[in-house]
This record gives sequence, structure tokens and C-alpha cells, in this order.
Amino acid sequence: MPNVGAAELDPDAFRRFRAQAARSGRLGDESLLGNDVDLLDRLHLTEGRLLKRAALILFHAEPERFVSGASVKIGFFDSGAEVLYHDVIEGSLFRQVASTLDLLTTKYLRARISYEGVQRVETLPVPEPALRESLINALIHRDYSVPAPVQIRVYADRVSIWNPGHLPPSWTPDTLRQRHPSAPPNPDIANAFFRAGMIEAWGQGIEKVLAACRGRGLPEPLMHFDGVGLAVEFRFADPVTDPVTGPVTSPVTDPVLRLLLSLGSEALAPSVLQQRLGLKHRPTFRDNYLRPALAAGLIEMTVPERPQSRLQKYRLTAPGRARLSASRKP
Repeated sequence: MPNVGAAELDPDAFRRFRAQAARSGRLGDESLLGNDVDLLDRLHLTEGRLLKRAALILFHAEPERFVSGASVKIGFFDSGAEVLYHDVIEGSLFRQVASTLDLLTTKYLRARISYEGVQRVETLPVPEPALRESLINALIHRDYSVPAPVQIRVYADRVSIWNPGHLPPSWTPDTLRQRHPSAPPNPDIANAFFRAGMIEAWGQGIEKVLAACRGRGLPEPLMHFDGVGLAVEFRFADPVTDPVTGPVTSPVTDPVLRLLLSLGSEALAPSVLQQRLGLKHRPTFRDNYLRPALAAGLIEMTVPERPQSRLQKYRLTAPGRARLSASRKP
């Protein structure tokens, strides 16, 4: 990749990698303590004085400037396949993994709540290790020559992770369920993830997914190859049940309504409101929740003359209270 050097790569991506590689113990201290150019060379991400494409996918803050489709798209769909809301996750590949998992576990998947004594326990409909392994597999093994992102479709009863690409010759989705050799189409990307301790090098990714599901007594995921990409689909074992109202087939999916429900009759600081919504990703909170509610006149600032005030809080307006009241009617 000409006309781009190591100085243009994302320092945060290097920090993430070094921290994880230090924990894994799979890269010597001389590589971790050296400069970024030496680290890239140690990871076989250079060709002479030029960076390989894999280096930009792994470590650039905007890899889509060089590789179209190097991102992840998540959408929540109703039963009629209508998208209700969605997010696009960009950035270095390490950031894509962290941010996508954050969004899936805090925004898109509804956890069951149970109690062990007085301790509250939240259980996702899909084991988090299985989600993590499937997402990493999709990003590592996808075909980066295809200008389409990894796509994650979430429904009330299932979630599907699709990546563009092809299986090795003579392989089928059933081959993946059996013990098989590691055959990554992007070996330099796979090597970086291995050095960071995020994968093994023995073709065990699907085995880990299946084991995580079996360990929870859940159905094994379905795998489909549609000729242009591979999808891994997790079906939820049971509908979510509310102890008062009975079966619930889907969560409250409107981000603005979720924000109104979280506010209620209170005035809350944005940090408190974000925490109450269970959102760790601040841009998602700001772009999908706060700004649309403000633009619709459903909430207002308590200190409107100073939008950036540290004392700023948000509360419902009269139209917001009316919208909230209407949502609670049977």
C-alpha cells in the first residue's frame, strides 16, 4: 500500500494490541517495547518499506479509506425483516471487535434477569464467548476484496453473523463442525490476533462456539454458505418472559422510547442516563438516543444556555410525557 506510513496508523490500536499481546505472552518484550515500525515488521506486516494491506486493516483508524467494506454493520429487525435501528462500527480491527461486542451485549441483546440469593444475575440469550469467537472468525476470515461489511442481524428470537468469503475447496459448513486444520485466508491478520491471544492456531474457533452453547444447554448455531458468504445463526432457546405480564417476544426496540422510560419523572445527568440504559458506547448513546429525543422535542436541558455545563441534566418535556404515557397504554 503506497503513500501511507506507520506514523499514520492509530496509536490506540497499537496500545490495545500491546496490552493484549503482553497478557498472552506470545510476543517477546523486545517487540512490544520497540517502536511501531519494528512491531509491524515483527508481525510480517511490511514489504520492504511499504505497509501491507493487512497492516491498515488491523491498525488504521479509518481502514475503509483503503479497503472498502472494512467495517461491521449491526441492525435490529422486526419479524417482517424491517430494520428498526442500526449501527456501523468502523476503526481498527481491534476496535471493531471491542465496540461490536459492547453494542451487542448492551444494546441489541436482552439479558434474562434471575437471582442467586440476593445477587442479580443477567444471562444473555447467546453465550458471550460464542458471540466473541464468531465475530472474530467473521473479521479474520472474511474476503476483504469484497466491498461489503460484516453484517449482524438481530431479531427477537435469533442473531445472525454474516461475512463475505468462500470456504476452502471441498469444505462445507459441516466441515467446520468437525475437527479441521486452520486455513485462514488472511494469514497476516490471523497471526496478529494469535499474538494478541485472541485466537488459537489450531482451527478450534467453531469448537469453542459449539462448546459454549452446549455448556449452557442451548441449541448449536446453524451455519449457512450462500455462495458469497458464510452466516452463523444463533437461535434463542425460549422467548423472554416477564414475571407479571407473561411472554415477551421482543424488547423495547425504539431507542428514544427506551430513553424516555429511563428518564421517567427524573432529571438525570447524561452519564447517569447512559449508565441506566446499559450503554457503554458514548457515540451510540449520543447519536441514537440523546440527539433524536432532543430534536423531537421530547426532552430538554435543565441548563439550556450552557449545553456543555458539568451540571447539565435532561428531563421530559410535555410532549415527552405524553409519548411516555401513550406507550404504557395496553
